[in-house]
Amino acid sequence: MKSPEIITRYFAAANRFDASGAAECFTADARVHDEGHEHVGQDAVRAWVAETGRKYQPRSAVIRAKVSGSKVALAVRISGRFPGSPIELDYDITLRDGKISMLDIT
Repeated sequence: MKSPEIITRYFAAANRFDASGAAECFTADARVHDEGHEHVGQDAVRAWVAETGRKYQPRSAVIRAKVSGSKVALAVRISGRFPGSPIELDYDITLRDGKISMLDIT
């Protein structure tokens, strides 16, 4: 199944290391959980994307997508400058008002 357009836009911006473009795909009160940290709000999401890009230079590719209403479950292959690259991670996403309101990466 294909990912919703907003998720495609998020990955395209993140893969360009466009932190502002990626953050615009999230709601104002969005929550991102990654590497044991919680990032709340668009400014925090923008800072998270920017820092992750600087640190790891990640490139993401969606391998599988399962959409069920406002919930989207993805398997994502990420390669970059980090030990064990590439890795496969699970992204659990909640959509609201056409944007990403929650992203949990495990």
